[in-house]
Amino acid sequence: MSQAATARPAAVGFPWLIVICGCIIAAMTFGPRSAMGFFQLPMLEDRGWDRTTFGLAMAIQNLLWGVGQPIFGAIADRFGTWRVMAMSGLLYAAGLILMATATSETMLHISGGVLVGLGIASGSFSIVLAAFARNVTAENRSLVFGIGTAAGSAGMFIFAPISQALIDTFGWSDTLVYMGIAMLVVPLLAIPLVGNSSSGRVPRAVEMEQTFGAALREAFAHRSFVLLVSGFFVCGFQVAFITAHFPAYIGDLGIDARYAVIALALIGFFNIIGSLASGFIGQRYSKPIFLAWIYIARSVAVTAFLLFPQTPTTVVIFAIVMGLLWLSTVPPTNALVAVMFGTRYLGMLGGLVFFSHQIGSFLGVWLGGYLYDKFGSYDPVWWLGVALGLFAAAVHWPIKEQPVDRPVLAPAE
Repeated sequence: MSQAATARPAAVGFPWLIVICGCIIAAMTFGPRSAMGFFQLPMLEDRGWDRTTFGLAMAIQNLLWGVGQPIFGAIADRFGTWRVMAMSGLLYAAGLILMATATSETMLHISGGVLVGLGIASGSFSIVLAAFARNVTAENRSLVFGIGTAAGSAGMFIFAPISQALIDTFGWSDTLVYMGIAMLVVPLLAIPLVGNSSSGRVPRAVEMEQTFGAALREAFAHRSFVLLVSGFFVCGFQVAFITAHFPAYIGDLGIDARYAVIALALIGFFNIIGSLASGFIGQRYSKPIFLAWIYIARSVAVTAFLLFPQTPTTVVIFAIVMGLLWLSTVPPTNALVAVMFGTRYLGMLGGLVFFSHQIGSFLGVWLGGYLYDKFGSYDPVWWLGVALGLFAAAVHWPIKEQPVDRPVLAPAE
């Protein structure tokens, strides 16, 4: 490979406009999909479908989110973030509006599954955080990743009560239409995020030129990257299962439905705190060890929730604890990818890590519905999540937080 230098002016100040717009986009793209669980029971009642049908649609959504992530990340790295974000708003809006009018299982899977999944993929965390990474110094990167992740968490906190209130007032179908219309503002918010991998406010180190293929081969030959990909699968399994099935689970316990709204809102609120704290901690301490402790804490929290009497009080406590741990994995995970490989292909490589997350999400959501219909209980999936949390802790522990060895003319970021 040839060596090439890239000269750019030094960064001037903090890119507040980029960060603010990126955070609003993260909140908007994460909000509606995190509220999908509220639509399950009223939709199934109207359409006469079972939970496996809805669960499969949400599983497809999560899978397409994962499949699309590295593809849209690569497009953003090459052609610019704004183009991909504009596509996100259009796909997301189309998916939600068509989901509102779906009268067949196939249409539900295409709209709520494929289109919404691709809409989330093209406007998701990895692409927004990659834009942030190119515009802040390495010293501030983990912290700003925490801010961006917290913004997505705020979307969950905001959309949970709003979604339920709109469903109660207008019905589930009209609520999806209103959400779809709201997504059309995303292309406007994305205008400040116009750059690609060769642009940004922070000068890049002079390093060897790489093709996409070379970057992929390097990543998958790197043991720590493979371990990171393996562990992030578990995060997707755990959070997607709870997002899609927790409202129905609360109903099965005989607990008032309002506690499902309270629980998801609390997860979203404390997710903000957890994400910000994660960005701060990951900037100062070992990211792999921190991630291992997060997964251990999740397994302990779920075990306690299942073994103690399940009451409105324990639901609230569980929501608070899980909220603190919810997306606290995202800042250190993305920061590790940047540490290992720099920011040039961060959109694509971060997307590949997230693809593993979404395979886990697919299984968590689908198995939640399938095993419930088979056994009449969500308990098998809860306990599987506990075991997977311990597996994730084990694979994160040996990850090395250091750049990959490669020929360079100056130290990598």
